[in-house]
Amino acid sequence: MAYPARRVAPTGSRGHTYSPARLRLVVTLLSLVTLPVVVGTSVLIYYYLRYNVMVDRRLQGERFGVPARLYARPVLLRVGLPMGVTGLVKVLNGLKYEQQAEVPGAAAEGTFATGRESVVFVPRRAAGGPTEAVLVGFEKDRIKEMRGLASKRVYPTITLEPELITYLFGDDREKRRMVKYRELPDHLVKAVLAIEDRRFFSHPGLDPFRIVGAAVRNIRAESYIQGGSTITQQLVKNFFLTPERTMRRKLQEALLAFVLERRAEKTDILELYLNEVYLGQVGSFSIHGVGEAARMYFHKDVGNLTLGEGALLAGMIQSPNPYNPYRHAQRATERRNQVLRAMAEAGFVEEATAEAAARQPVRVQAPSVDTVEAPYFVDLVKAQLAQRGVPAQNMIVQTSLDLSLQSFAQRVLSDGLAKVDKMVRRRKSKEPVQGALVALEPRTGAIVALVGGRAYGTSQYNRATTARRQPGSTFKPFVYLAAFEATFEDPSLPPITPATVVEDAPSVFIYDNGRQEYTPANYEDKYLGYVTLRRALAHSLNAATVKVAEMVGYDRMARLWNKKMGMATAGNPGIRPFPSAALGAFEATPLEMAAAFNVLAAGGLKVEPMTVLSVADDKGRLIAQNEKPPARVARAESAYLVVNMMRSVMNNGTAAGARSMGFTADAAGKTGTTNDMRDAWFIGFTPELLTVVWVGFDDNTPLNLSGARAALPIWVEFMKGALAGIKTGHFAVPAGNVIFAEIDPQTGLLAGPGCPSRLAESFIAGTEPQEYCTWHSGDFQEPEMPDDDLP
Repeated sequence: MAYPARRVAPTGSRGHTYSPARLRLVVTLLSLVTLPVVVGTSVLIYYYLRYNVMVDRRLQGERFGVPARLYARPVLLRVGLPMGVTGLVKVLNGLKYEQQAEVPGAAAEGTFATGRESVVFVPRRAAGGPTEAVLVGFEKDRIKEMRGLASKRVYPTITLEPELITYLFGDDREKRRMVKYRELPDHLVKAVLAIEDRRFFSHPGLDPFRIVGAAVRNIRAESYIQGGSTITQQLVKNFFLTPERTMRRKLQEALLAFVLERRAEKTDILELYLNEVYLGQVGSFSIHGVGEAARMYFHKDVGNLTLGEGALLAGMIQSPNPYNPYRHAQRATERRNQVLRAMAEAGFVEEATAEAAARQPVRVQAPSVDTVEAPYFVDLVKAQLAQRGVPAQNMIVQTSLDLSLQSFAQRVLSDGLAKVDKMVRRRKSKEPVQGALVALEPRTGAIVALVGGRAYGTSQYNRATTARRQPGSTFKPFVYLAAFEATFEDPSLPPITPATVVEDAPSVFIYDNGRQEYTPANYEDKYLGYVTLRRALAHSLNAATVKVAEMVGYDRMARLWNKKMGMATAGNPGIRPFPSAALGAFEATPLEMAAAFNVLAAGGLKVEPMTVLSVADDKGRLIAQNEKPPARVARAESAYLVVNMMRSVMNNGTAAGARSMGFTADAAGKTGTTNDMRDAWFIGFTPELLTVVWVGFDDNTPLNLSGARAALPIWVEFMKGALAGIKTGHFAVPAGNVIFAEIDPQTGLLAGPGCPSRLAESFIAGTEPQEYCTWHSGDFQEPEMPDDDLP
């Protein structure tokens, strides 16, 4: 008889049997335990892999996507340069020279030491300068001498390597200066570790001891007073994540920190952190990274920070604005001392050393955005690079800027505007007077200094490139240029020369096909009767100038400016063929006026002002170079006649005050004041340097000062310093077609035996006068000259 098969119950490890229900319970319990583990592990792996990719991409971007670097032209030191000990130390810090306590030996290239009125430095051989230590002596904030310590050789000039101006980080209001880990001073690194993360080099990204310690301290304080984040976590929070205080974000931060520690070396993490960390607000700018902070607060390269200075920056990391030494000096000092004590507790410095540093007062330099980084110039370069499609990363941009002249220009403009403020203070103006300065080399068009206002931190509006103001009388030289060009272009016109006589008298000018009238007036209604063109320009006579424009035709005058010189563009309509245009009744920027005057300085060539000399990639391969050849827009002879007439403006005309201010170089220039007294200008040049100065109010409030009073003193002060130590030349006479003849300066005729004075006047060959002056048979009294260029 067969029996049905018997079910055998499952047997446990000890022989126990389980019912089906019990088995199901065990499986369910195991599932409840293992499923979250499996899911959690899967999620963790997913995010770990995802964060690996995120970290790698960001690290690759940082390592291989360096922002474009802007360099100034090579630093040129020369005897007579307006620079003191502080100025040269700033330059050497900008070039990353290492400061030493004692005079460096000849072998210690790239080092320097300072004295009371001297600096000794050893140039880097790669710059091609001296190969010995050089002593630079100063007197009254000028370089008095430069001589080799060993050879005793006198150096009139020394050329150093180009200085980094700034990195291009986009359009945000941030200032940064990238620093490699190897460039960081050891005491700065230790200061940061002592106060922020002492076990940084031993923990895996998270520090359990720090977390527990912070939690205990916070519980005891019954409030959140200190976090347990490591430097790696802080970097992750600022570098990879957006600010958010949630548990999810804390978990992301912890996992990313763990991943980052696996993907990067500790030194790389610390380098990123110290280049990223926020270190306070200066004006409208946020300062990021210890490199920029060292330049801003101490005017030093980060490698030259003292122990106390490094401790101050390290202390600011926790709360940059409350510990900002500009606004909270006492708090900043206490925080610095706390960092020094932490360094001693950690064994990073001797206790006596820390105490000595703590006894030193906190010394910070004035905010230096304007004088260190040439922000108005940099803004112009950024705009021009963007127009040319130059990428914002991995590029080395060599610019035309002379940082020494730029710093000097900013200081001179600020000081000059302060003096103008005092002159207009009685009117209780709500706004400070503003101004702009542009300086360039006539031969190349290279802009060596550009200042768009008295303080970039207060106003980023670039008046040098953007402010469209009436040029007033500064336009008059181009009326005379059109007249001399007409001598070549229109044989039906009688020859017009600097000795041509016109009547300076009240006149009504008809234009627009007889439909309109224009009646210009001289300053204080003073008229001189018959005058030569030289005299009319020297004394800025309005009525005489408009008569010259009428003689040659308003159309010809407008055509010269708009088309031949190319001053009419999409953003600038140029001038209309009206008599008022002869007196500058239109709008142009200071940079446009610099370009126009450079046509005269360059002998009739249109040499475009330029800021960028070349663009290369990180490997030195040339991407772009400024090689645009100049175009001839006026004859050399015509340009020279105008320049020669403008010399009289400087010597005995409306700008003669420049000579009494101590400016002695051969120069040509023109004062400018608008009809409504809103704008004051002076534009002038030597063969070596052309400078434009504009002064006025942003809101177009009348300045009520002439160009000779408001703008000329600023121009003189800048040009005296900029040309100090340079052997200035004279304006070259075009070969072959320009001749000189002695004339009577009142009548414009050849000087006769009775003429009380003579002038060697310039003429285009064949246009010189043929008659002798017979007017001076008796006594002659010269009419009184107006002392300004006002309309």
